[in-house]
Amino acid sequence: MSDRTPAGQFFDAAITLLQRVRDEEAEPVRAAGTLLADTVAGGGRLFAFGAGHSSLAAQDVVYRAGGLALMNLLTVPGVVGVDVMPATLGSALERVDGLASVVLETSPLRAGDALVIISLSGRNALPVEMAMKARSLGVRVIGVTSVAYASETTSRHTSGTYLKDHCDVVLDSKIAIGDAELTLDTIPAPFAPASTAVTTALLQAVMATAAATLADRGIEPPLLRSGNVDGGHEWNGRVFEEYRDRIFYQY
Repeated sequence: MSDRTPAGQFFDAAITLLQRVRDEEAEPVRAAGTLLADTVAGGGRLFAFGAGHSSLAAQDVVYRAGGLALMNLLTVPGVVGVDVMPATLGSALERVDGLASVVLETSPLRAGDALVIISLSGRNALPVEMAMKARSLGVRVIGVTSVAYASETTSRHTSGTYLKDHCDVVLDSKIAIGDAELTLDTIPAPFAPASTAVTTALLQAVMATAAATLADRGIEPPLLRSGNVDGGHEWNGRVFEEYRDRIFYQY
């Protein structure tokens, strides 16, 4: 029997989206995982960036038990997260031309690295410029976005392009315009966003693919273990030491 409560409807919507990305994005997920594996095997470093709530998916793959130790968070002050005051400042900074170039020029990124850029709409100046600049530096770019926005919204970058137009691999989250899955006659606005659940799942699928691809090549993937299991800290200490020149969140 179907659960028609708002909670049940949201779970159904999220599950449907997850099934869609599993089935329709299988090849991009494989390509993205292979790109990360190639980068690790070639001595490159891995970075992830997302602005606002898109930063949640980026943070989910950094310093994460069961995740790749080499994934570093690329930060832009005032943009990563919603802790800036006022919170609306973060949204405003996403539209500032030139900010992404300054960030990349002062970051550790270099040719041969890989950068995951997460932006639901993919229309703001920051993610578009970041992808363009990163590729000009010889960095491979994986974009995670809702491709639907490109056909139903106007780009806020001077080029008129979107994040999806400047990536080596694009992962389409399938999220509808507005990022809200439910509507009710008694509520004047759509509600219940699912982009975080879907985007984090997409990226964890990519990480799983990268780890398995490295193992298939005879390379032990640099994975972290939970510090809450016996031996976890010792394991992680070994990984940090072995890859210390490619990990930027560990001093």
